Amino acid sequence: MNIGTRKILDRSFTAVGIGSIVVMAFALMIVVVPIVYNGIGAVFFTGTVEHRKMLYSEFKRGDSQELSSEVASSNRYRAKVYEMLTGFEAELETMAPEKKAEYQSKYSQVRTALQSLLGPLPGDPEPMLTRFKYGQTRWEKAEEKLHDLLYESKWDNSNSSVMSKEYFVSRAIGFEGTSLVRLFPYIKDNLENMLLPEFTVYWGFITDSSVDSHFFGGIWPEIQGTFFLAIGAMLFAFPLGVVAAVYFTEYARPGFLNSMLRSANSTLAGVPSIVFGMFGLAFFINTMKVSESKSVIAGALTLAIMILPTIIRAAEEAILAVPKTYREASLSLGSTKWNTIATVILPAALPGILTGGVRSLGRAAGETAPIIFTAAVSVGSAIGLADVFSSPTPALSWNIYNLASEHEAAAQLRHVQYGMVLALVTIVLLLNLSAIVLRARISKKLKC
Repeated sequence: MNIGTRKILDRSFTAVGIGSIVVMAFALMIVVVPIVYNGIGAVFFTGTVEHRKMLYSEFKRGDSQELSSEVASSNRYRAKVYEMLTGFEAELETMAPEKKAEYQSKYSQVRTALQSLLGPLPGDPEPMLTRFKYGQTRWEKAEEKLHDLLYESKWDNSNSSVMSKEYFVSRAIGFEGTSLVRLFPYIKDNLENMLLPEFTVYWGFITDSSVDSHFFGGIWPEIQGTFFLAIGAMLFAFPLGVVAAVYFTEYARPGFLNSMLRSANSTLAGVPSIVFGMFGLAFFINTMKVSESKSVIAGALTLAIMILPTIIRAAEEAILAVPKTYREASLSLGSTKWNTIATVILPAALPGILTGGVRSLGRAAGETAPIIFTAAVSVGSAIGLADVFSSPTPALSWNIYNLASEHEAAAQLRHVQYGMVLALVTIVLLLNLSAIVLRARISKKLKC
């Protein structure tokens, strides 16, 4: 191959490599930017007076005098709304039965939209669920509910050859000729005065427990549960993984048994995570009885079995990377084999072993399937160390799935879902960054 052809190939491979990096970076940006933008919105947002009422009522947080002043200011504008409702209800009593029934159906929808926007109306019974005790706590959600109040959704089915198209009709049209028609422009013009939006920094999203299935509050139990499961898995898997790696590299002799063990380790590394979840349920809970039902210890043991092959492989490669001269020098000075492994080989391989361990820790933190049957619950409070042997726990990975796909109000809780995703991505990223920093520091010390 002549020099010109080699230069062309080198440049081509370089261009392909750079192009691949650019494409991967662009794809990563497409995924990460929405997560970061929407996740930050769980902490930094425009909160309403309803949010401040919720914080004081549920968490005893805020200035009671300032809140009372805000509520009084808000109620002055809301009082006009309540007067219009009362006036229209009196007007209903004077209507003919057919017309009254027609307006009552429309009026019921208006009241429901108002309850969602402003909270319970005068005369309503005390709500049983916390979600119905307050109006909209976030200004962007309040604007969506305002649209639902002002407009009624309709569907155009006139063209049978195309799909139905949604369009909106003003609700005020349905109340032409009645006193309630004045309600809609009034609310549109005075919604800010009724909800008093202001920029809010809600660090409680990280430190508070959830209230009423994540309608309010934070995600601290999920963060704590994720750490308990991941660290518990490492406590079991890391020592076993390092010992197994030492056996494979220093003691195992070539043969059928060694081949079978290596093959089993490689096979375990490729087993789907849901299989580990089923195994954890069948073995640790039903057979070994480590707990009566779901618990942190059962989930941690299941995650430990799942990440064990990765730790073994990483530790094995780190040990094999230690120069043979280290072994030979130690043995030539009269050291025993075990002393050589403990004082020479393992310290030299420590950066690689720790890197593999921390990366496995990040994987354990992000897994969902293994903990579905063994440890995770959808709703729960933060648990203590004494409860890990008997109690299940919420976890970020499982609750993200649960909120996004199974929660009855998934569309209303997008900020919570994105906040959980951002928290999980941040935890995994920090774990991997810590592995890089730890490896660099240990390698520097060993060189010195």
